[in-house]
Amino acid sequence: MTILEVKGTVTGLKVAFIGDGNNVAHSLMFTGAQLGTDLWIATPPGYEPDSGAIRWAQERAAQTGGTCTITNDPVHATSNADVVYTDVWASMGQEVESQKRHSIFQPYQVNAGLFSCARPNAIFMHCLPAHRGDEVTNDVIDSPRSMVFQQAENRLHAQKAVMVELMEHEAVGPTSPVAAGEPAHA
Repeated sequence: MTILEVKGTVTGLKVAFIGDGNNVAHSLMFTGAQLGTDLWIATPPGYEPDSGAIRWAQERAAQTGGTCTITNDPVHATSNADVVYTDVWASMGQEVESQKRHSIFQPYQVNAGLFSCARPNAIFMHCLPAHRGDEVTNDVIDSPRSMVFQQAENRLHAQKAVMVELMEHEAVGPTSPVAAGEPAHA
C-alpha cells in the first residue's frame, strides 16, 4: 500500500529486501509475485527464505511479469532498486542468536553506502520496530526517503479493515449458535 501511494505503481518496480529470509521476506515474495514486481532478496549464506516459498514466488512471478531473485550479494540486490526494505536480524524467539547474527548480518546493514546503490528516488521501508545501528543506520531510517512511519500508519488502517471484515460475519466456533446446530439469528 505504501509503495503504491509513494510510487504510483508496484508492477515492474525493483524491490530489494536485505536481511534474514524470514516471514517478512516471505510476505514480500508472495505479494511481489502476485503484483509483478522484480523482487530481490539478499541474505547471508544459510539464511535464505524457505525453498518452497522461493519456488512458488518464482513460478507466480513468471505468470505476472515479475521476478524473484535470491542472492547473497546485498550490493547487487540494491543496485538500481526503487524500494529498499529490511527487517530485524533476530526476530522474536531468536534472541539467544543475537550476538552470532550480528556478526553474520553486519555486511547486510542498510547504511548510506548500501542505500546509495539504489535509485536516487528510492524509498526505504521497515516494518518496525527497528534496531538502529544494526539492520539500518539513523541516516537512512531518518532520511526524507524513509517511509517507515507512513508504512506503520497504513498497517494500522489495513488491520482495522481486517477487523471490520471479521466482525461483519457471525463467528462460528464451539460455543456459537451455528456450531450448536441452532439458527444463526436465534
